[in-house]
Amino acid sequence: MHVLLVITAGLLLLGVFLLLGWLWGASAAGVALAARGFVPAWLLLAGVNMWVGVQHAGYGVREEAPILLLVFAVPAAVAAGVLWWLSRS
Repeated sequence: MHVLLVITAGLLLLGVFLLLGWLWGASAAGVALAARGFVPAWLLLAGVNMWVGVQHAGYGVREEAPILLLVFAVPAAVAAGVLWWLSRS
């Protein structure tokens, strides 16, 4: 359940990034820049989630690494899809 909540939070954060990119740039270029900026920010936050799982929840790094990959990959793939969709228009 926690994994789904973190992925949902990542998707919501991507939405915030895209909205701010649209408001700031008022064009597809601003939204694309926001999507590109989201990926490293989300990697950092997913890494913090992994660190919390290892340090405070008692999981090992080997147990948390696949979770990190899943938690990072889903919102990052959606961001990549947004970039692909913007490049088509």
